[in-house]
Amino acid sequence: MQEDEPTGGDVNAVIQIAEEKKKQQRDSWSARLTSLAETRDKAEFAAIYGYFAPRVKSYIVRLGMPLATAEEVAQEAMLSVWRKAHLFNSTKASASTWIFTLARNLCIDRMRREKAVEYELPEEEPDPDQRDMAEHSVLEERMQVAIASLPESQAQVLHLSYYEGKSHSEIADQLGIPLGSVKSRLRLAFSKLKAHWGEEE
Repeated sequence: MQEDEPTGGDVNAVIQIAEEKKKQQRDSWSARLTSLAETRDKAEFAAIYGYFAPRVKSYIVRLGMPLATAEEVAQEAMLSVWRKAHLFNSTKASASTWIFTLARNLCIDRMRREKAVEYELPEEEPDPDQRDMAEHSVLEERMQVAIASLPESQAQVLHLSYYEGKSHSEIADQLGIPLGSVKSRLRLAFSKLKAHWGEEE
């Protein structure tokens, strides 16, 4: 990279780290669900339940179900995960997509049984991991929050570099600071951002 080249690529690298971590997490849960199908290990199921149950419940509530019913359907969905784990195929869907689809189908069954008012259910896969545009938007929002947590001097040069595309020398001229200070602040900012993303669950 040239000395005065904008450093937006460094921030893109941080976003890429976050995306790779999310993919690794998806792959990890898919592997654990595959393992559950083979071993029927209750500790493995407890881990899957602990992670997905609250997320499934929140998803069902967003579909419009009352909280108490959502709790019941979420538990039904997780029991289905235990009973049907052998049907999971990681080459066709991620664990999260498969589990959310189970939950959605149970919602539809419950509505039909109770002859409830028809809900507006999404036709697409409910798993947020499959929505690239939404994923990018969330990453951008989280990046802005992370940048806002930086000291003002570091956030300022990072904003000018990444969002305005200014070179190091242009930033130095605009802020009236030495070129070395610009580079130092950017290095510190990127170091803190990478540490921030590395600590995300």
